[in-house]
Amino acid sequence: MADYDTGPVALIINMARATERMGFMAAQMSALGLAFERIEAVTPDTLTPPAQDPVWHRWQRPMRVTEMALCASHAAAWARVETLGRPCLVLEDDAVLAAHLPDFLKSVMDLDGVDHISLETRSRKKLVSRALHPAAPMRRMYQDRTGAAAYVVWPSGATKLLAEMRRAAAPADALISSTYAMASYQADPALSVQLDQCAAYGVPQAIPTTSQIDAVKKPPLGDQTPGERRAFRTRRILAQLHMGARHLRYAAVAQRLYIAPAGPWAEVDPQRTSASGS
Repeated sequence: MADYDTGPVALIINMARATERMGFMAAQMSALGLAFERIEAVTPDTLTPPAQDPVWHRWQRPMRVTEMALCASHAAAWARVETLGRPCLVLEDDAVLAAHLPDFLKSVMDLDGVDHISLETRSRKKLVSRALHPAAPMRRMYQDRTGAAAYVVWPSGATKLLAEMRRAAAPADALISSTYAMASYQADPALSVQLDQCAAYGVPQAIPTTSQIDAVKKPPLGDQTPGERRAFRTRRILAQLHMGARHLRYAAVAQRLYIAPAGPWAEVDPQRTSASGS
C-alpha cells in the first residue's frame, strides 16, 4: 500500500511448515496491495516460558499447549507493533479478507483514541454500540467472545495486551476480548472470516483447512488438584459476572449484534505459492 511505506501494514502469523497457508496469505496481500511481514509462529516445542510456567495456568480452564503457543505467537506480533510504533494489521494464516479492506485501513490508521479493531465475525453476537463511528464503518465494541484471526492493533493496544498476558495468559481471542483497558472497535460489516467459517457465510474457500488448536485435546479438569479446580471455576464465574456487568453498564448505548461479513473477497491466484514477505 503506497500510503504506508514506513513499515509493514500486515503481520502474518505462520508456522514454517504451513507453506500452503502462507502462499494463500501472500496471494491475498498481493491482490490487496498490502505490504506484509511474516511472524514465525510459536510451537509447543518453542514455547517460552514453558508450559509449566504459572502464567499459563491462570485462565478459566486448563489450556492446551497449542493454545499457549498461539497466544505466544500473537504476543510476538504485539511486540513487533510496539517496535514499529504504528498500527498494524495482525493476521492468522487462515484469514479470508475482503477486497475493500485497504480502503478501511486508510480510513482508520490515523484515528486517535483507538487501541484495537476486530475485523472478523464468527457466528456469535457481539456487544457493540448502536451508532457507527463517524470516520469509518465500525462500532465501539464492549464485549467480544471469539476470534483473533484478523484485527488492527495500535502500539497502545499492544502494550495493554502484553501487560495482560504477563498477568494471566489465555487463548488469544479470550485474552483480547477480556482486555477491557483497550478501546476496542468492530468493523461493520466484517472484513474477514476464517477458512473454517467460509461455508457458514457462503464465502469462497481457496484452500482446505484443519484446526491446529484442536489437534491437542483439552486437559481434563480431573487431572488438576482440588485447589486448582476450585481456582479455575472461581475465575470462570468471575469472568461471567464481569461480562454480565458490562452488558448492564452499556445497555443504554449498546446492542448485542450479529456482525455480517461483506464481500467481494480478495481474488487469489490458486497457482501462487510464494511465501516471501514484501
